Amino acid sequence: MSQFEQQDELNHPRHETPEFTQMIEQGGLSRRRFLGAGAVLGAAAFFTLSPMSRSLAAALAPSGSPLLGFKAVPASTADTLVVPEGYQVERLISWGDPLFADVAAFSNRLSDNTAAQQKRQFGDNNDGMSLFPVDEQTAILAVNNEYTNYELMFEHQGKNMSAADVEYAQAAHGVSILTLTQQEKGWRFDINGRFNRRIDANTPMRISGPAQGHKLLKTKADPKGEVALGTFNNCANGMTPWGTYLTCEENFNGYFGTDADLEISSEFARYGIGRKDAGYSWYKFDQRFDLSKEPNEPHRFGWVVEIDPRDPSALPVKRTALGRFKHENAELVIAQDGRVVVYLGDDERGEHIYRFVSRDTYNPTNQDANRNLLDEGELFVAKFNEDGSGEWLSLCHGQNGLTAENGFANQADILIHARQAATFVGATTMDRPEWVAVHPHEPMVFCTLTNNKNRGVADSQPVGGPNPRAENHYGQIVRWVPTAGEHTAKDFQWDLFLMAGNPNLYGGTPYAGSSNITADNMFNSPDGIGFDQAGRLWIQTDGNYSNQGDFVGQGNNQMLCADPKTGEVRRFLTGPVACEITGLAFTPDQKTLFVGVQHPGEKGAPSSFPLGDHTVPRSSVMVISRTDGGVIGT
Repeated sequence: MSQFEQQDELNHPRHETPEFTQMIEQGGLSRRRFLGAGAVLGAAAFFTLSPMSRSLAAALAPSGSPLLGFKAVPASTADTLVVPEGYQVERLISWGDPLFADVAAFSNRLSDNTAAQQKRQFGDNNDGMSLFPVDEQTAILAVNNEYTNYELMFEHQGKNMSAADVEYAQAAHGVSILTLTQQEKGWRFDINGRFNRRIDANTPMRISGPAQGHKLLKTKADPKGEVALGTFNNCANGMTPWGTYLTCEENFNGYFGTDADLEISSEFARYGIGRKDAGYSWYKFDQRFDLSKEPNEPHRFGWVVEIDPRDPSALPVKRTALGRFKHENAELVIAQDGRVVVYLGDDERGEHIYRFVSRDTYNPTNQDANRNLLDEGELFVAKFNEDGSGEWLSLCHGQNGLTAENGFANQADILIHARQAATFVGATTMDRPEWVAVHPHEPMVFCTLTNNKNRGVADSQPVGGPNPRAENHYGQIVRWVPTAGEHTAKDFQWDLFLMAGNPNLYGGTPYAGSSNITADNMFNSPDGIGFDQAGRLWIQTDGNYSNQGDFVGQGNNQMLCADPKTGEVRRFLTGPVACEITGLAFTPDQKTLFVGVQHPGEKGAPSSFPLGDHTVPRSSVMVISRTDGGVIGT
């Protein structure tokens, strides 16, 4: 969990109730099943709940995956990026590096850095990313820049903010688009590349879809509710087969606040919006973030934004048909009938997993005809049953009680208040749904549930189903297969691919983790995930890196690789001090891997990654390849 999210929790606490043992019974999961010997993933008693019974045998199978050919690295607390033997790692770009030849470089004397420079430099805290090949020698890398660390950005560490400081911070958010060229020593950033571009918290972008022009999206500056300024807290991502980038707005709530004595509505409270911000101070110098002056501005964030990386002049588009919540990523797949399906996670404790199905079909021969496919379609939310079955509940106006009589005047209302609609129809509360990934060769979907200290504590979050552990601080990965292998099907079957844990401390209990978690590969808080072309599942962590208490022996955050068929998991890399490993993209030949290192040295931790020599720690994109030029992971 980032420093931003921790500050948000302090300022906007959620209601909690005690006695998690009562919640176990309320969730339909008996104490005997929850605490009994072997009652964890890998135990037959658990997996007989799921029709995907073959996963049991796979999870218990001995090591020897044909997909995993590298030697696992041990846990580490070093301030460096550690990769397996036979691999090499280089820095591609870091926060503050110029995107254009006429821009000043980042200065370790922080007062020298300005907003004007940052608008044309690589943004801060890089997260999700996608690679778009242009030709054999050129590619575009689109990278999210999620948020800023004031203790690293300013000499005053955010304690004496000014209007100029806020402008600088806003310029460090959004998306950086990079031109890459393949050179003799591998892929490098081209500072003279024609695709280089910055999109930040003040970039104009069109609002499209059912919520366009809705009264809740209208502001003084935009009385029609059709053009928003900026995107920020861009967490994970997606890409479309028609060549566009999807960037997802997550914890947008923490940028809004007010000094006025303003009553906070239940609609605002559900999204964590309150009088206190998350410490950014934007509302003090930019009135559109002051809730008392622009009460509709928060409704213009929490969307998926579509960007054309090949056209620097193209206006980004906020696709409201995909719903408004704290988006993690947007995993897009073409269904058998040609319609577009997008899987979406809402990253907060007790929130939900969503699916969008387009009305129209994808046209592979006319990419321009696909540009508005994400504007018309139906949004669904997942319900996971105890018996391993599941169903997608429609969030379409007029269905499942989503009517004006029940507080949902129209489809735009439902999309703007997607969380409330999901709760109304009875969706399953989840342990922080993060990234979703679809297997490249099979109709199989994976979603990381990173952790949830409120499981079995909050009334709305009982223990059971895909969330089997109370006060879950290790996380798990849920997997489902749609009926008949069709992503547009109403029903699905699910199981848990793995549960993270610490077998050294909690052997024989659910907190040890699943059978494929051992002392050699243990971790906590799975977050980013993605597949390569061969079907390897890459898992990145954003968890507790203290290496103490429940997390002793787990070291810094890391990236692992798993074989979905055998269940084997190996640690592929470890990150530097206090970082999160997030964002991944492969070149088409699978011989180069781009990986993000976010917030090294946060909270004053002793890091000077990536340049060392006591320099300011900076989030960076790293390039990994094999020394023999082979395929990553083999």
